[in-house]
Amino acid sequence: MSLERLVDIMKRLRDPVSGCEWDSVQTFETIAPYTIEEAYEVADAINRRDMDSLVDELGDLQLQVVFHARMAEEAGHFSLADVLNGISDKLERRHPHIFGDAQEGGHHLWEVIKAEERSKNPDKSALAGVAQALPALERAAKLQKRAAQTGFDWPDIEGPKAKIREELDEIAEAPADELEEEVGDLLFAAVNFARHLKIDPEEALRKANRKFEKRFRAIEATPGFQQMSLAEMEALWVEAKKA
Repeated sequence: MSLERLVDIMKRLRDPVSGCEWDSVQTFETIAPYTIEEAYEVADAINRRDMDSLVDELGDLQLQVVFHARMAEEAGHFSLADVLNGISDKLERRHPHIFGDAQEGGHHLWEVIKAEERSKNPDKSALAGVAQALPALERAAKLQKRAAQTGFDWPDIEGPKAKIREELDEIAEAPADELEEEVGDLLFAAVNFARHLKIDPEEALRKANRKFEKRFRAIEATPGFQQMSLAEMEALWVEAKKA
């Protein structure tokens, strides 16, 4: 089985005597950044609809799971089998209409079951379990969604819209040592605005990044670009937008 082959390869790489000098000394902390990077590369391949890249990136992401599981097994914490059994149990538990006797299912039931699972967490906050390592925009959206489930939310889009204006005013009046905090508040308010519009802020910014990159590359390729004035660059930008 391919997974067993990968597990055996990682076991050999991690051997402290005959293994790889790099792989054998890694820790959860040193590997975690690679895990996050590989997840983003999977998302990038999907966005580009590049199936050849996707099969490669999914393999890299699978390696991360095997790597962490191997380190955990070496330390006596858990094994890859525990990881796979855990996610299998969770999927069956959260889909009782498929694997059990429940008559209804769907997203609503999924959220109810997740809420029941969270109730067993010693941290009783509605915000418990929102991972610190998430991208900031995504984490802001999740925190706001959790808070909204308790009733702590604007009743309509006008609240978030007014909050953005308020934060802009505060930035204009803020001393230099408070600017970072105020800009953070503005970004948080913008995420709230996107959430009320049912727009994923992380995906919206990702698309804006791609659009900016495409347009900038187009104007950057113009002969003499480096010597142009800002007004000339702006004129090219307007043309790139039209294109």
